[in-house]
Amino acid sequence: MAFDEKGQADTYERKTEICKRAYDILTQKLDFPPEDIIFDPNIFAVATGIEEHNNYAVDFINATKWIKENLPYAKISGGVSNVSFSFRGNDQAREAIHTVFLHHAIKAGLTMGIVNAGMIGLYDDLSEELKEAVEDVILNRRPDATERMIDMAGTLKGSKKEELKLNWRGDDENPLPIEKKIEYALVHGVTDFIVEDTEEARLKIMNSEGGRPINVIEGPLMDGMNVVGDLFGQGKMFLPQVVKSARVMKQAVAHLVPFIEKEKEEDEKRTGIKAKPKGKMLIATVKGDVHDIGKNIVSVVLQCNNFEVVNMGVMVPAAEILAKAKEENVDIIGYPA
Repeated sequence: MAFDEKGQADTYERKTEICKRAYDILTQKLDFPPEDIIFDPNIFAVATGIEEHNNYAVDFINATKWIKENLPYAKISGGVSNVSFSFRGNDQAREAIHTVFLHHAIKAGLTMGIVNAGMIGLYDDLSEELKEAVEDVILNRRPDATERMIDMAGTLKGSKKEELKLNWRGDDENPLPIEKKIEYALVHGVTDFIVEDTEEARLKIMNSEGGRPINVIEGPLMDGMNVVGDLFGQGKMFLPQVVKSARVMKQAVAHLVPFIEKEKEEDEKRTGIKAKPKGKMLIATVKGDVHDIGKNIVSVVLQCNNFEVVNMGVMVPAAEILAKAKEENVDIIGYPA
């Protein structure tokens, strides 16, 4: 597999660089038969909703072509199911993605794809509309390819894509509870009203006995994200939709942070006592992991509960995490599992 001291190759340049280096070592220094070399240049999921992932299939296909042309006799393998992981739960969508991906990867030189034979169809049997939508994703041909594929996936499951209901927010006579508005926004990835809805939830909670801004995060926002998690687990939501939900959550939390910090300052002024931190935590996502929404939520909640938090961000190498932990003398290191 295309790994080296820096980690797993995720771009065309890294894939070809590592495979070339391995090929030279094997054939020139160890006299290893080149026909016995099998490279896996790493197949990653596309259509995740994260822009950096959009070219993963193209990079694999191009790296396969380069290996075929520049590293004589070497074979190329890869776990094909990875490419469609964003649509876990929709077998028809995944089958179409596998079919199109294999069509192009085999033409480029893929010799030993790892795939469930029951999840492969015939390229020529795909409808032109479906083929175009999938190829837009696989070949990264247009910026809205992921959204269009999500729409297509809904039709493949035999259900029409749910239209945004104009009255999902209710009306003056029949207002929808604020908790349900927030849940809908999170499930559907709608950011249009999330700030005003978060503020309405904050005011509602603050008017209740013992209400605090943090209760909005721990209450309606987390309740909504739990619904998202359940739907994803049931295969009723796809990864790119979850990414949109996370962005809604991030915007809501950002609105609440100033209120949370102000509350803390007022408590210190009222008591005249600067609260001593309960502990010090370093938090980050490790190299290869770009998912920071959960990490940031944990960070906010800990800070609200009087923990000092050192947030290193995303894609941090393990050595840097350990070095920073020693430098800051933290009590805990946290990272998403």
